[in-house]
Amino acid sequence: MPEKIRVLIAKPGLDGHDRGAKVVARAMRDAGMEVIYTGLRQTPEQIAEAAIQEDVDLIGLSCLSGAHMTLFPRVVDILKKEGAEDIIVFGGGIIPEDDAEELEKMGLSAIFGPGTDTNRIVERARELVEERDRKTAAA
Repeated sequence: MPEKIRVLIAKPGLDGHDRGAKVVARAMRDAGMEVIYTGLRQTPEQIAEAAIQEDVDLIGLSCLSGAHMTLFPRVVDILKKEGAEDIIVFGGGIIPEDDAEELEKMGLSAIFGPGTDTNRIVERARELVEERDRKTAAA
């Protein structure tokens, strides 16, 4: 596992509500992770570019606008195109269960709905980084 997990929290699209993203960012910071928050209204391209430039382990995406089925997979696709598929992507927001399952099939590592305990998000983020690092070491 990296010395300090680096995570980028981003709000893709036109969604203007970021309280949940800030709560998750603070929980991750309080758990000892280095957190970069990109702010509101980011494009998938801006998010992927920032994640690559900042050399993060994880990207947390938050969407409440209903555009998650377009925006979240676009970030994953850009990372793959740029050779940065080792960056783990997870999402949260108002996401129906069926969409969450589909997003995981499209490459997101986890989806968290409203009311998810932030400790669970932090714990799952650590697990995902550990799993990635074990696979990398075994290769």
